[in-house]
Amino acid sequence: MTAETTGVRLDCDGPVATVTLCRPDVLNAQTPAMWRAMSDFSRDLPGDVRVVVVRGEGRAFSAGLDLAVAGATGPGSFAELATLSEAECADRIADYQGGFTWLHRPDVISIAAVQGHAIGAGFQLALACDLRVLAADAKLSMAEVTLGLVPDLAGTRRLVELVGYSRALEICATGRRMDAAEADRIGLATLVVPNDELDAAVRDLSAGLLANNRDAIVEIKALLAGAVGRSHAEQQRAEREAQTRRIRDLAGRGE
Repeated sequence: MTAETTGVRLDCDGPVATVTLCRPDVLNAQTPAMWRAMSDFSRDLPGDVRVVVVRGEGRAFSAGLDLAVAGATGPGSFAELATLSEAECADRIADYQGGFTWLHRPDVISIAAVQGHAIGAGFQLALACDLRVLAADAKLSMAEVTLGLVPDLAGTRRLVELVGYSRALEICATGRRMDAAEADRIGLATLVVPNDELDAAVRDLSAGLLANNRDAIVEIKALLAGAVGRSHAEQQRAEREAQTRRIRDLAGRGE
């Protein structure tokens, strides 16, 4: 499958891979074909990739679900999903979620480079990344509720982790839009930069990540990602165990 048929492409340049949504004529509105292609990227990723950048062509990151596809009658449409059993429908959605959850991989750091609209599925794609660099014109919204739907592309836990339950509920239940300044203020943005500095900021951030020991960063990501689910004692034990592995590895005594 090509980028022309799926609407998304993967480009690798040494340790940096870039996932580009390439449907600028429809503001990079997303389809099930795109989600399946993005899931496949996880298997296609070369072993030396350490940073994955997710971006959109044109003036928007992603305007969300392509309603022309969802409202039709073919594969991936609401009409088709409604004909499936509950278990089959849930399995189909699990397949779609794979296009987002691979960005959580412990061996890479993922960065969303967000300009313009990041709505619904677009917002969830940005949330799937470890870090979010927002251009000043970014507009974010969890708009699924306006269609009578719920966010189902692995974005709800990430949102709660970043902004807390009450704020996450307000964002999801109202479907309102927030600008980059608010996203920065409530902890959704890693950086906010002028529009013309977005690409340079992402390059600088990538370079900073690549400047340090890969195995140490993998351990750090695992420590932080699991911290919320551990007690203080469990987290301290995880730190001790991770540091022991690093010390042994640096001394040439690792497994």
